[in-house]
Amino acid sequence: MKTINRDKAKELIKQSKGLIFSAAFIKKDGTHRLMNARIGKQYASKTGRKAPYKAEEFNLIPLYDMRKKAFRMLNFNTLITLSINKTKYIIK
Repeated sequence: MKTINRDKAKELIKQSKGLIFSAAFIKKDGTHRLMNARIGKQYASKTGRKAPYKAEEFNLIPLYDMRKKAFRMLNFNTLITLSINKTKYIIK
């Protein structure tokens, strides 16, 4: 396993071009979660409203969760590990 920082992890996810990857992180309630996700799909609001904030300003990235079949936000401040392109990374 390689060790990378949060900026490198963000760069790897953005360069994944829609490939499925796994991310382990700590949820807001303090529990650990492993998410299989991808980027590339675009969220379409049912009401037509835009988000009240910009995710990048809060170090978040919107992802499509493959298990729950819904969009979720990944907080890079709580990211623990990332598995992408058959390589596992530990986030420092």
